[in-house]
Parts: sequence; structure tokens; C-alpha cells
Amino acid sequence: MPISKNRWVTSGTETAEEPAPIIEEQPAFVATGPSRPQSSVPPPDQADRLPRWNTTGREPGFWWLGVHGGAGETSLARLDKTTKAAEHHWPITEAGSTVILVARSNIPGLRAAQRAATEWASGSVPGIHVSGLVVMADAPGRLPKEIRDYSRIVGGGVPHLWHFPWVDPWRYGHDISTEDLPKEARTVLDQVRIAVTAAGSPAK
Repeated sequence: MPISKNRWVTSGTETAEEPAPIIEEQPAFVATGPSRPQSSVPPPDQADRLPRWNTTGREPGFWWLGVHGGAGETSLARLDKTTKAAEHHWPITEAGSTVILVARSNIPGLRAAQRAATEWASGSVPGIHVSGLVVMADAPGRLPKEIRDYSRIVGGGVPHLWHFPWVDPWRYGHDISTEDLPKEARTVLDQVRIAVTAAGSPAK
């Protein structure tokens, strides 16, 4: 089945210095898409929307929202106790909620992320601010070109896009500290915090 672009994304003897390593899967920390809902985006069908829940208790710094089962929201929340997993729901609060979407690096996962991004971009979930999308590696090694290209399309519908590398201990159900994560993963977490802080409080 062909993948179509998201309709709401615009499209001598001298000593030489050793070049810095290039991590192709992790782009520079720049905005990839709109920072707020767009009036031109139509709301998705009801069947394509994520469920919602009214949260209670102390609010986290931000929420990890897995847009499908097994996305990795719980694993990410365990790395930072000031955050919480949204349990695949939009977290509705009186003060508003900041959310990072989470999806696996496969076509079904990215399609689910695209649906969630569309729902947010249409203004269908007031009080929610999406600060970006984290695409979690679903296998070790380099992502196929088709997946990389599609993730860029989906990332064009949210403020920021990050690729989180494969973490082998998670495959076996082992917890891992932030310090033991690959450098690229720690960079993603740092950039997510910067993006959330820069966004400030979500719009009501």
C-alpha cells in the first residue's frame, strides 16, 4: 500500500583534525512543524481518535503518550520520575497538559502517530500541548529509508521529532539508568526537556 504525504504538512605531513561523528538518525534540534493547532486541519474521524482521561493527583513535568500499545511510554517514564506515562490516553487536566507523543519505528506505529498528531493539530483536544514526537527504534541497526522518510513526514505535523535508539536491556525486561543509555538516547532526553521547557505552559 503506497504511503501518502500528510495533507497538513507543507512541505602532506599536516595533521588533519578528525571529523566529528555524524549520527544520521538524530537530526539537529530544530523545529519540524507547527507549535500549536492549525485551523485549517479538519478533525479526524471518531474511530481515529485516542481516548481521553481526566487525571487527578500531582501533575508531572510532562506526559509520554504512547500512540499505540508497546510504543515505549512506560520505559521512557521510568527514566525520569518527574514524568508520567499517559497510558495511551490524552491526559485532560484543568491546568492543561504537555505531551510528548511516542511511537515505534514501523509503519503501523508511524501511522498511529500521524493520526494522533492530526487530532491535536485540528484543535480537537483543547488544553493539550504536544511538544514533539519520539520515534522508538523497534529493532537494532539502521532504519530503512522508507521508515526514515515517513517519520520525517509525520514529524512535520508536530513541533519536534526525535529518534530514540535501540536499548537492548529493555528487550529482556531489564531496567536501565539514564547514565547507562547510549549517548544518542541521553541527547534525545536532554532535547525533549529543553523543548518542553521552552514551550512553557500549554494553551488553554
